[in-house]
Amino acid sequence: MTMYHKRAVWTALLSGLAAAPALAVNGHYPPGIEGLGAAAAPPEGVYYRGYLLHYDVERFNDSGGDAVPGRNSGSVSALAHRFIWMTGQQFLGADYGVETIVPTFDLRFDLDVAGDDRFHDKGVGDLFVGPMILGWHGERWDATFAVGHWFDTADFEADNPASVGKGYGTTMLTLGGMWHLDAERHWNVSALSRYEIKTEQNVTGITPGDSWLLEWGISHRLENGLELGLVGYDAWQLEADRGGTITNKAERHAAGVEASYFWPAASIILKGAYYNEYDTRAGGLKGLESEGDAFRLQLTKFL
Repeated sequence: MTMYHKRAVWTALLSGLAAAPALAVNGHYPPGIEGLGAAAAPPEGVYYRGYLLHYDVERFNDSGGDAVPGRNSGSVSALAHRFIWMTGQQFLGADYGVETIVPTFDLRFDLDVAGDDRFHDKGVGDLFVGPMILGWHGERWDATFAVGHWFDTADFEADNPASVGKGYGTTMLTLGGMWHLDAERHWNVSALSRYEIKTEQNVTGITPGDSWLLEWGISHRLENGLELGLVGYDAWQLEADRGGTITNKAERHAAGVEASYFWPAASIILKGAYYNEYDTRAGGLKGLESEGDAFRLQLTKFL
């Protein structure tokens, strides 16, 4: 690879990753962190939910889904703290709740372009506040709608693709459903969608395009309380970024497996999942998108 080509790829990595860091298609929400049963809002009470996520970057792809030259790798480790309060009140016939999320990150990228370029950042990410969770419940189904906003509260560096902050805010709309295929609820199908609307990234003057993603799961719960299933996610950038040179739209697709167990005596649910990304495509003529494997643990405690 010539020095000119290396520098071009390096510039592409910076512009692409700064606009759409690893795992999220081009916004704040990292797909794959919920999994089985995510579309059913919990009953009245206060809950803590902790997410431990590790994502290994195997390669970076261009807008056609092809890997760029060089040995480019990286990792994202995240611990997010989510607090949910289902108030016991009702609105539009649904149980009403509120939530907030405090994420922390440790991001590392090793880019084999224009020399050995290594980027690292860690700290508290942008904060999320959700003033509305609505949960409907039927005999064989559940449905959820929610509204919230990711605030631009974390540090953002435009020349660091490992920056923990995004440099812009995101309004997130959530809609999901869960279907119980038998009366005992041993077989379940769930789908949870997120629609993200971004504000302008002040440092660059670019407004990332709207995106939509879907997390899905098919599961079977055994008599001993262990639930096993297939999970996956699909995410699409729906419109081109405004204010930049980006014309293509990013997308990300993955499939995996999950196991979940509920301890009634301890009021704890523990989930573990593995996702393999089989297709990612970058948004923009020069942008790039990471592709890799994600490992997730999720702990829910009824307080």
